[in-house]
Amino acid sequence: MAESEYNNVSVPRLSSLLQMDPYLKTFEKDFQRRYGLFEKQLTLLEEAEGGFDQFTRSYKGYGVQRMPDNSLVFKEWAPAAEALFLTGDFNGWDNFSHPYSKKDFGKWELHIPPKEDKTPAVAHNSKLKVVVHTSAGERLYRISPWAKYVTRHEKSVIYDWVHWDPPQPYIHKHPRPQKPRSLRIYESHVGIASPEGKVASYSNFTHNVLPRIKDLGYNCIQLMAIMEHAYYASFGYQVTSFFAASSRYGTPEELKELIDVAHSLGIIVLLDVVHSHASKNTEDGLNSFDGSDSCFFHSGPRGEHSLWDSRLFNYSGWEVLRFLLSNLRWWMEEYRFDGFRFDGVTSMLYHHHGIGSGFSGDYTEYFGLHVDEDSLLYLMLANHILHTLYQDCITIAEDVSGMPTLCRPVQEGGLGFDYRLAMAIPDKWIQILKEFKDEDWNMGNIVYTMTNRRYGEKCIAYAESHDQALVGDKTLAFWLMDKDMYTNMSALIPMNSVIDRGIQLHKMIRLLTHGLGGEGYLNFMGESFWKTKMNNAAAHGNNESYHYARRQFNLIDLDHLRYRQLYAFDRDMNRTEDKYGWLATPPAYISAKHEGDKVIVFERANVIFIFNFHPTNSYSNYRVAVGPPGKYPSPL
Repeated sequence: MAESEYNNVSVPRLSSLLQMDPYLKTFEKDFQRRYGLFEKQLTLLEEAEGGFDQFTRSYKGYGVQRMPDNSLVFKEWAPAAEALFLTGDFNGWDNFSHPYSKKDFGKWELHIPPKEDKTPAVAHNSKLKVVVHTSAGERLYRISPWAKYVTRHEKSVIYDWVHWDPPQPYIHKHPRPQKPRSLRIYESHVGIASPEGKVASYSNFTHNVLPRIKDLGYNCIQLMAIMEHAYYASFGYQVTSFFAASSRYGTPEELKELIDVAHSLGIIVLLDVVHSHASKNTEDGLNSFDGSDSCFFHSGPRGEHSLWDSRLFNYSGWEVLRFLLSNLRWWMEEYRFDGFRFDGVTSMLYHHHGIGSGFSGDYTEYFGLHVDEDSLLYLMLANHILHTLYQDCITIAEDVSGMPTLCRPVQEGGLGFDYRLAMAIPDKWIQILKEFKDEDWNMGNIVYTMTNRRYGEKCIAYAESHDQALVGDKTLAFWLMDKDMYTNMSALIPMNSVIDRGIQLHKMIRLLTHGLGGEGYLNFMGESFWKTKMNNAAAHGNNESYHYARRQFNLIDLDHLRYRQLYAFDRDMNRTEDKYGWLATPPAYISAKHEGDKVIVFERANVIFIFNFHPTNSYSNYRVAVGPPGKYPSPL
């Protein structure tokens, strides 16, 4: 379709978008072109694959499939390979006895009949490898990109592909909960969800952490570091096996049970999905699967992220779309996740990947040749397919650029996300605590940061997330109380001024963010009530220690420690929101931001929020404006 042809494309609800934001009228042709490309892709999927429903179920055809007669079919896409063989425990690691047959479009297939006793030739829990012969004469040993389970021997560096076909697969018992009107997210990492200095398990999370999340009043869990990643300290952001749930926490069936039990508690579960890039690992990753520089990725410089040292997907590739869109469907169908938090969206949206870009908010930054429309189209397709197939699916974008229409429907010309992360808010709190004395806090600047979001595009507000601990920074609690947290959190001794100030500001920062900052709220596991500092994952920089890579939930069970107060406040804050529902209402009306008094007052969902940030002054009989007249009892 030529550029001029897109001028005639009709975007079904573009007029309502332009009515909401007339400044976008200048870029009407961009929206028409984007939507034209989207429609064209849907048509191609219909013609070539029978529609996106069939296309996104490709995990049922690729990798390894067991047929009704227990024969096995192996299928891969390796366009640059000269030959493919399957080896493993089943054939005594013979590199040549089981060759794949070459098919059209770079695809390869292998059929293995059942054994004489009618059982599958490859047993459950046995190891496999794909042997790739390249045009350069190399013999490479690879893991199938569609591998559903990979494990690493304790003394090994490389992961192994393990055939996962349990005789008694987990059967989900509980239906998905309905999409909540207010989203209160508990961002979690299974591996650090224990007070012990080790990698914790799915089962530990199910039995020991889920009840606490329910008690705290969160209705959504965002699980990070689930897609298999060889390097633990990457926090799951250097993915090596996209269809495999990380084996370091347990089995696929144990993750299914975790999600099922969460559903039984009325909690939805989102996957932190990483489709913005992939690990450079070759033997146990996607990189150079068929021996070429490309395959799933762009070749040359466009295929590498200079800061992340990782590979970048070629979103225009048909088989790449098959792989990524089927990956989303796999997690929804097989594990019954309820949606996704898409990582690294800024990197996907622009050819410059956001590197060295300040993003002033000028609309020309979001349209033009620097926008990567291949990946933008992929995100439109992903959101359209997910929301069409799963009505209550939730998608969240991690984008720091402020791309307009990111969270508007595809039918308006938007990208179709439900929420974006309000990433400026945690940065603002860290900046204030690092750089300003209490008496110099600027109320107007705080309110501006809390409310500076696009009208009609929902935001997830948070005071801090995993980022604040991952990048060698400190949590808010540590910025506020630092070493005093080790010695002065006992209720058996008088409260000193550092702890007194720290606990009060910790509560106020969270409630202000919760009430004013967005249409959803997020908290990273344990940061509502406990102390943590710097490295949250075992890494080379801390000698692979798990000392900081853990969560001491036991602290809140001790009556004499003040961590209980922080836990109780977090719980009461969420339960109060559940009662009044301010996250599901329009943005707050701000009636006061008084610099001298250090007071902020706003109204939302008929709840009056009053904050006094003055370090020394308390006020009685303080007059504030209200909307509807009447009595306003304390909601907490």
